[in-house]
Amino acid sequence: MLVFIPDRVGFLAILPKGCYGGRKGCRMKVSVVEVGPRDGLQNEGKILSPELRAEFCKRLSKTGLSRIEAVSFVSGTRVPQMAGAEEVIRALGDGDKKTRYVGLILNERGYDRLRDTGLKEARFAFAATETFNLRNQNASVAQSVSTARKIIARARTDGIRLGVIIGASFGCPFEGYVDPGKVLALAEQLAEAGADEIIFADTIGVAVPRQVKYLIREAQRLGKSVGAHFHNTRGTGIANAYVALEEGASVLDASIGGIGGCPFAPGASGNIATEDLVYMLEEEGIETGIDLDQLISVARWLQDILEHPLAGQVYRVGRCVPSISSKPAG
Repeated sequence: MLVFIPDRVGFLAILPKGCYGGRKGCRMKVSVVEVGPRDGLQNEGKILSPELRAEFCKRLSKTGLSRIEAVSFVSGTRVPQMAGAEEVIRALGDGDKKTRYVGLILNERGYDRLRDTGLKEARFAFAATETFNLRNQNASVAQSVSTARKIIARARTDGIRLGVIIGASFGCPFEGYVDPGKVLALAEQLAEAGADEIIFADTIGVAVPRQVKYLIREAQRLGKSVGAHFHNTRGTGIANAYVALEEGASVLDASIGGIGGCPFAPGASGNIATEDLVYMLEEEGIETGIDLDQLISVARWLQDILEHPLAGQVYRVGRCVPSISSKPAG
């Protein structure tokens, strides 16, 4: 469990085993990656123009988010919500120097497109199960791992940071339960190939803390930055994020307002809401560098743009005043 010690600004979170894989006594920080402009919008019925998607990213960048998954270099025919990725990046211009924009790719063609835009960070995604991976990107798992190896090598040459997302790490809509040993074996291959970061994704929101605890703990031996991506389909997303932190995850994905889902995963609903996650982290004394009040404002703006209520909770009611973290536990 997390242990808290008081300081002048509230509480610092200290992991009993040391944060980030065993460094004792260090202040705990986590990188929150905003995936709303990509994973969030890809499952929305309303399609936003590239200009409006760029405006969305700019508003998010002003909250203090250091990494934003802005676009997906996929077929605009298959996923019309993601059409015009290059236009989005052009509209962003130089942007806020403190924010790094990230693009999602599924194949080498996607990598070519990303590289040509000048983006300096990519995420290659594939699913851990054969059926899902075939439906999502028309490739076997082995073919996707082979593609990942090629892209990792190319990214290293091109000076592009490359993370890999292993989708359906906890469960598959077609094959059910996923063996964590299989997922870890895939992660090991990718780590050995030189991936900068490994992200385990609960694409359909079936994971529970017990599964997360085991997978994230075992992944620490890979010697890479380990992250987690949770959907809140069954209401376990925030609990899973907390356990992932306890076990050494240094990156957590989230989507503003809890929007999102995978168009090729039946029943998959949105991600954990960024503002809900940041509220939890902030009140636990864990540093994010993100302005929660500004996040809430962006969520409310997005609700108006999408013309429907969002799944998040905190944007509806705001933060707790005074802050819980300013008071001793108990």
